Amino acid sequence: MSATLSAEGADRRRIATFLEARAAERGAAANTQEAYARDLSDFSAWLARRGTPLLETARGDIEAYLAGCDAAGLAASTRARRLSAIRQFCRFAVEEGWRAEDPALRIAGPSKPRSLPKTLSEAEVDALLAAARTHGRVQDRLRNTCLMELLYATGMRVSELVGLPVAAARGNPEMLLVTGKGGKERLVPLSPPARDALAAWLEARDAGADPRQPSPHLFPSRGKAGHMTRHRFYSLIKELAVAAGVSPARVTPHRLRHAFATHLLAGGADLRAIQVMLGHADVSTTEIYTHVLEERLKALVLEHHPLARA
Repeated sequence: MSATLSAEGADRRRIATFLEARAAERGAAANTQEAYARDLSDFSAWLARRGTPLLETARGDIEAYLAGCDAAGLAASTRARRLSAIRQFCRFAVEEGWRAEDPALRIAGPSKPRSLPKTLSEAEVDALLAAARTHGRVQDRLRNTCLMELLYATGMRVSELVGLPVAAARGNPEMLLVTGKGGKERLVPLSPPARDALAAWLEARDAGADPRQPSPHLFPSRGKAGHMTRHRFYSLIKELAVAAGVSPARVTPHRLRHAFATHLLAGGADLRAIQVMLGHADVSTTEIYTHVLEERLKALVLEHHPLARA
């Protein structure tokens, strides 16, 4: 028993070392780090139940683990991420001299069906923006309007939005500097409504701030992070959906990001420009929005064309 506990402790320390090195070398986002920590811990616990230390993992162990994940009903995307975490750990173990060979080198990952992103209509977005302007106390309305206008105007990821530094918003900017995945920075333009909402929120924020403890965040909070969390914003957007008369099941922060891209494309925006604003590393990721538009046009024809109805 003590040997097993000792081996599990050693596995935890090696996983922690790997994650620290990965964060230092790649500037990995906190959410990605947390996901990899969970995935490797789950794999290590699975190995421990079979009496296998992490550094003695064989190719067959990894394949059996992935087969078990599949049998448990985990999505292909989740299984692909878990394999990615295992692959990177095994590569790191070889580089560090912890083991001689990489057992994950030739394991093929699960194929991920590429589903079209779900989005919101312009009418639904307008209703959400209207709810943000009228729902809650005055201070909350200004903050919520700023959050929603910025999200829809820029297509930011929710983690990028809630973590915005207040310094980036000073001086009535026409462009906003956003720090994305891997610490990469990009400039996104602000629409006039977003600039107005930002100026109004800044004024209210500064008026209610404690000068003895100035916050560096645009959306400060008393929590550990110092700013509004992704979970709080997720709850907030559901509240606004109810107030707007839009099904809460249809509304998520990421769907507003999809709406930003889809509505821009429908309005004639260049795909390359949308890629830059979304912070996609590859334009092929952005191209999926052209398929969303095609599906919407197809549905429009099938619904309204007289021959289709006939």
